[in-house]
Amino acid sequence: RLKDMEIYSTLLWHLRKEVELSLLAQQLVDMDRMAPQTWCAVGNCFSLQKEHQAALKFFQRAIQIDPRFYYAHTLCGHEHMAVDNLTQAIAAFLDALQINPRHYNAFYGLGMVYFRQEKYDNAENHLRRALQINPSSSILCCYVGMVLAASGADNANKALDMLNRAIQLDKGNTLARFKRATVLVTLEQYKEALLELESLIGAAPKEAAVYVLAARVCKRLDDKDKSLQYLTLAAEMDTNKSPNHIRILMERLHLPGAEDDEDQDDYEKK
Repeated sequence: RLKDMEIYSTLLWHLRKEVELSLLAQQLVDMDRMAPQTWCAVGNCFSLQKEHQAALKFFQRAIQIDPRFYYAHTLCGHEHMAVDNLTQAIAAFLDALQINPRHYNAFYGLGMVYFRQEKYDNAENHLRRALQINPSSSILCCYVGMVLAASGADNANKALDMLNRAIQLDKGNTLARFKRATVLVTLEQYKEALLELESLIGAAPKEAAVYVLAARVCKRLDDKDKSLQYLTLAAEMDTNKSPNHIRILMERLHLPGAEDDEDQDDYEKK
């Protein structure tokens, strides 16, 4: 059975199921080498290993077999994004939409390209078009909220509404919950932000960024002891980022008026 195997392989990619994805790809190769679904699955195997050029080669092979197989165009777009070839990514997503104007994954891809380019109006427009086609997607709601939050404090309430909607659709969407807490901080709703973060720590106890934001909030609430506790926990969790960053936050903890907003932004980007 080949139908929808390209989608199933992408699901395995998202779940980081390397063994299952590799087995699926091999089964499809044995079944039909002339099916575009086969080469999408093979490409997803290489993509999961971050071998993006090889992945692109196999997605392009799927397109050679069936030029109107729009899902392969979209997968090409995501691989181009992974190596920062944003112009080529846009072209691939547009190719997919020319074949299927209701392919919401391509609208999502375009939205994410424009989000990365900080073209927030374009990003919001394309993500909302994806959401119109797939209104039950918590992920799409989350990214619309993130774009609104990034576009300026004036849109913070709109961002909060979209993030609340994302959480209603999927209470397990930890990214939406974290971004909701970030927006609540922007709105100076510190107690509500801390409640969200404390709940999130239970769901994602190994995410250092959650502890850092909780420390910021406690500092704003003038609870420096608790802020220090969260920073200490963040330092224990943090294995990939700059070791000096949390130390700097600790040093600033008892400095009156020391700003930490930019520090949090820098931390999330590392």
